[in-house]
Amino acid sequence: MAPKKTGCLQGMMKSSSLFCLLYLLVLLLGFLCIALTGYWVQRWRGGFALQGSALFNWHPVCMITGLIVLYGSAALVYRLPFSWTGSKFPWKLLHASLTLAAFIVSVLGLVAVFKFHNDHKFPNLYSLHSWLGLAAVGLFSCQWVTALCTFLLPWASIWLRNLYKPIHVFFGMMILTLSVAAALAGINEKLIFSLDPRINGSLPYASLPPEACLMNAVGILIVVFGLLVLWMLLRPTWQRPDLSGPEVRQPLLEDDEEEECQ
Repeated sequence: MAPKKTGCLQGMMKSSSLFCLLYLLVLLLGFLCIALTGYWVQRWRGGFALQGSALFNWHPVCMITGLIVLYGSAALVYRLPFSWTGSKFPWKLLHASLTLAAFIVSVLGLVAVFKFHNDHKFPNLYSLHSWLGLAAVGLFSCQWVTALCTFLLPWASIWLRNLYKPIHVFFGMMILTLSVAAALAGINEKLIFSLDPRINGSLPYASLPPEACLMNAVGILIVVFGLLVLWMLLRPTWQRPDLSGPEVRQPLLEDDEEEECQ
């Protein structure tokens, strides 16, 4: 690598150690969100099943895993310092694969809740939680297909890729924000419905039984996860340097070549 390029990259990557530390924190927070939600389901909600009341329990785990943890982790792929040099091909592939996995897991979560509601004759799509969640998944599906056609396949023109890139970034952050809001509304809604002494004799939500304390804490962890991801995305010093003008516009099927920083 040329000395000029090495010096340029060192200047842009001087905060990389802090980024890596925070990225590990993001991964830890994501793991805790999933693990604690799974524990809540096993400990208080009857575990997992493919039918009956336990079918619903796949919904919170899948949605938190897909729409928040996998999606947020995928959004930070291009901020990883060791992704700034060499070919972008593996990072494009990783980003696309993670977001596709996030979408598939989220759809499974939606299938679980719709089947549960239909089996028990419950109404669908009446709450703020459901509207926010459906909006997030709908935008996510449009975002993934549009990005596939614009960035990963070879037929989009250069000016179109340049035009769409900031739009893609904006909607990515908006989808994560909607997902966090939907998760918080869903946790609150589920606790209010489940912790009703008039229906099941449980302690009321207002008395903060252990189940409520745990899921309130998960809600806080989700907020911290989302805010940390958004902050890391918005930090200019952690944005992938534009090592070559055409590189950001190259489709997945074309390899890239390195050029010096301008």
